[in-house]
Amino acid sequence: MTTLKDFRFEVNASTLPRRRVRLTSDGKAPLEAATPPEFRGGTPGMWSPEDLLVAAVASCYSLTLEAIAVHRGIEFQYVDVRGIGHVTRRAEGRVGFVVIELAVDVTVAPGYEHEAERAAHSAKQACLIAHALEVPVELELQVHAAPALEPALAAT
Repeated sequence: MTTLKDFRFEVNASTLPRRRVRLTSDGKAPLEAATPPEFRGGTPGMWSPEDLLVAAVASCYSLTLEAIAVHRGIEFQYVDVRGIGHVTRRAEGRVGFVVIELAVDVTVAPGYEHEAERAAHSAKQACLIAHALEVPVELELQVHAAPALEPALAAT
C-alpha cells in the first residue's frame, strides 16, 4: 500500500492602499500585486492576480515539461512557453477566464521531434495547476529540429 504525501502551500495576502496586496510565504521574497489596469481603479506596471494565474499555468507547464524531458532522455535546445489568459463575460453572465492558451515553441536535435511532441502533450496532462482550474488549457505547439552543423563548422 502506497502512502500519499500531503503537501501544503501557504501564502499570506495583506491588503495595501490603492487596491494592492502584499503576498508573502515563508522563505520566499515578498511579491506585490494589484488590480489590473483593465479594471476600474487598476494599477499599470504591477503583477495582477490574473497575471499570476496565467503565470502559474505557464510555469507549471514549463517545469513539468522539463521534468518529463529529463525522465525520457530528451534534450531540448530551446523552450519558450507563452501563456495567454482570455477573460470575458462567461455563459452564466459573470466576467471570468474562459480559456488559457499555452503557445509552446521547442527545438530539439534532429530525429527527436516526435518524442518532444509526445512529451509536450504529456506535460499538459500532468500539469498540476491546469488540473486545478475549471477553464480549459489549450496547447498550441511548435516543434522544430535544430539545424545540423555543417561538417566544416563541426570540425573547428
